[in-house]
Amino acid sequence: MEHMKKFMKVATIMMAMGTIGSTLAGCSASAKSEGNDPGKTIKIGVNMELSGSAGAYGQAEKQGIALAAQEINKAGGIKVGNTKKKIQMIYRDNKTSSSESSSVAAQLVNNDKVQAVVGPATTNAGTAAIPNITKAKVAAISPSASDYSYTLQKDGKVQPYVFRTEYQNNFQGKVVSNFMSKNLKTKRVVIMADKSTDYGTGLAKEFKKDYPGTIVKTVYFQAGDKDFNATLTSIKSKNYDAIFAPGYYSEVGLIVKQARQMGITKPIVGTDGMADPKLTQIAGNSNATNVYYTTPFSTTAAASDKKASAFIKAFKAKYHEDAPTFSALGYDTVYMVKKAIETQKSANSVQIAKGMAKIKDFHGVSGTITIDKKHNPQKTIAIEQLTNGKVAKAFTVK
Repeated sequence: MEHMKKFMKVATIMMAMGTIGSTLAGCSASAKSEGNDPGKTIKIGVNMELSGSAGAYGQAEKQGIALAAQEINKAGGIKVGNTKKKIQMIYRDNKTSSSESSSVAAQLVNNDKVQAVVGPATTNAGTAAIPNITKAKVAAISPSASDYSYTLQKDGKVQPYVFRTEYQNNFQGKVVSNFMSKNLKTKRVVIMADKSTDYGTGLAKEFKKDYPGTIVKTVYFQAGDKDFNATLTSIKSKNYDAIFAPGYYSEVGLIVKQARQMGITKPIVGTDGMADPKLTQIAGNSNATNVYYTTPFSTTAAASDKKASAFIKAFKAKYHEDAPTFSALGYDTVYMVKKAIETQKSANSVQIAKGMAKIKDFHGVSGTITIDKKHNPQKTIAIEQLTNGKVAKAFTVK
């Protein structure tokens, strides 16, 4: 009987130890499997506006993304510890729709099991994707979302899995404000802003905050508007020195065209939403004169940089056209993911996010990039001047 009691006691202890061991093993397995791990390849999902109102941005970014992926794989892939893994790109179209972007994000992180996401291009679509990428613990790096609060939670804390390659709107607004007052010597400005996007309303707000002169009038338009004649007529006789038009090329191109046809010759100044060749196509070459916009990548300003020059040459060879601004941002974003993986010596999605937060003095084609504590890039900004549809001059500012 005493023998049996001892046996039962030992058995109970062994069972308890087994339970503890299983629990610890479960914790270890859970910690190890946190986020998405790579298989034979590193999967990078692309949640991008390949159609819809921002389709030109998405298509341009896709070109840069594909070129970077091609170069990386040609060189053997990304070094992960002591091995190299090639990357597999998975492209999905969010159609410039917030609901579609959310769905695409879920598909990429849950079904495709990607290790990182590049995109979306716009703030609205990017914001819609955040809940799904955060739940799956997969970093998403937008090449061009620029609203100030994009990388922040409502309480002001940083979004742990959200990054961007593009500078934010408060920086753009301040740069444009200074440029218009100091370089163009304006004292009185009219604002024509896109009220249907965070991009347009955010930039208008930042500009108003920083501009030292007088805001004569603020008028708004919406994505998809085609006829701006009534609005332009209402401001034509006002006493002002320039028009500030934060919006996308699709509408601002028409504003430029209709303003010039109406006889308004004053400077029209905007932001990187105008930095696409389609702006001139819509406005017409002769109308696209005395037009200025910010851009994170200027082929004119980048000509003296070896890395940027090599990118311009490679892009031309692959696509038989000049590299658009947004292609450069897409290209840099893929190489930033590569840098993050190499920094952490891991292609686990959680580790990639940690590596992204550590990026410092990264020499990209769109400038030298350091990711700050709010997951924003610290980098230079350029302003291009159009004359007869061509870039006549580029200004580089910090």
